[in-house]
Amino acid sequence: MFKKRPKKQAKRKRTAENSYSTPFKLKYFSLDEIRRFFAVLKGNRDKAMFRVMYLKALRVSEVGMLRMEDYHERENRLFVRRLKGSKAGEFQVHRQEGQFLRAWLRERGRSPGAIFRSRNHRPISSRQIDRLVKAYGAAAGIPPEKCHAHAFKHSRGTHLLADTRDITLVQDQLGHRNIQNTMIYAEVSNAARDDLFEKQKDRW
Repeated sequence: MFKKRPKKQAKRKRTAENSYSTPFKLKYFSLDEIRRFFAVLKGNRDKAMFRVMYLKALRVSEVGMLRMEDYHERENRLFVRRLKGSKAGEFQVHRQEGQFLRAWLRERGRSPGAIFRSRNHRPISSRQIDRLVKAYGAAAGIPPEKCHAHAFKHSRGTHLLADTRDITLVQDQLGHRNIQNTMIYAEVSNAARDDLFEKQKDRW
């Protein structure tokens, strides 16, 4: 007699209830690491570019999309275009971010085109940014496994959630249309708990 083959288990559908039941291992910089990274940057372009990349939670492929007409210096605002169905938007520019951005534009000039460009005046490439991340990361003593360009977006999401505890604010800042994409940052709980403890340890 032939043995009956066991029935194949139906694959579980990825729903809002079980999407994040398995911890998602995010690679992101700690606040100390991001400060050390900024401290080793050289040149006005890189000092401006990586602050914009972090504070505006840009994917590496979105950095070269920033154009001169997107920066409104008088209003201190920057229009950000996003890929992969994420939401574009206009954001205020932080103090140091603006200082380095203006310093770079004085050096670059005000001609139309990409804000951040290479020596041949073309938009800076994702490959070049990734090389810079690895080089600066090594100089800052950051573990190599963290030194990839997308860590900046993950870092911003993680730091914002730890600082604000507001998942909808993080969703807006990262340009996510679906809040489920933002919920991965809620999985990074230990760092958030430690930050909260540091803020409150002497209060109670």
